[in-house]
Amino acid sequence: MSPRSVPDPPADPPAAAAPAAPPRLDVRGLRVAFGGLVAVDDVSFEVAPGEVVALIGPNGAGKTTVFNAICALVRRRGEVLLDDAPAPGRPWGLAPRGVARTLQGLGLFHGLSVRENVTVPIADRRGAAARADEVLARLRLTAVAERPVAALSYPDRKRVALARALVGAPSLLLLDEPAGGLGADDIAELGAVIGEVAASGCAVLLVEHHVDFVMRVADRIVVLDFGKVIAAGTPEQVRTDPRVEEAYLGRRVEA
Repeated sequence: MSPRSVPDPPADPPAAAAPAAPPRLDVRGLRVAFGGLVAVDDVSFEVAPGEVVALIGPNGAGKTTVFNAICALVRRRGEVLLDDAPAPGRPWGLAPRGVARTLQGLGLFHGLSVRENVTVPIADRRGAAARADEVLARLRLTAVAERPVAALSYPDRKRVALARALVGAPSLLLLDEPAGGLGADDIAELGAVIGEVAASGCAVLLVEHHVDFVMRVADRIVVLDFGKVIAAGTPEQVRTDPRVEEAYLGRRVEA
């Protein structure tokens, strides 16, 4: 009598894939109008944790207006979500939600020291000194920490503005033309800092005219022209898109 065959035990069911984390920033159908002028029209994009996304486009394309809309500085239509929840409708609600922004005009207090400028956003005063020291060292500002901002060079003032944005350990960092007015060495250093910030899990959205810099630091690029998205993708995809060439150089795109 042949031995009875024993069936193999049933295979374990495949493990369910972990649900994908929501994008840190999700902009859907954003529209901004000033009277009869539509400055931003149906703009949508996402920024994931740890990702660097750049907004580029010719002057007047609507890049800074998109930033201002995200920060509730202008009236907006459409949706702006942070971690799948509606973004604050007032600017002062951003910091508690982990959002920090630098400005084109820097917005520093020139009569205060570097350290005083950097510690302004820190609500927990007990941890302010240690956190400020960490960020100042990271951006090579320790040696000038007690000097008034007005006595610094422009590149150093740019570092102070970035330090002030980073001191609160944001989970979404908005950088408005961070490379503007910087030399090649400072731009290279800035790129390294942005890479470190993203590697820590922070989502980074930047507006920048320095296209070569954007191509080096961004994971994805969104191109605006006349307030609309005309291209989006990786740096290589955007670099070879004829619509981008037309927007920047005025060349006609063949059908």
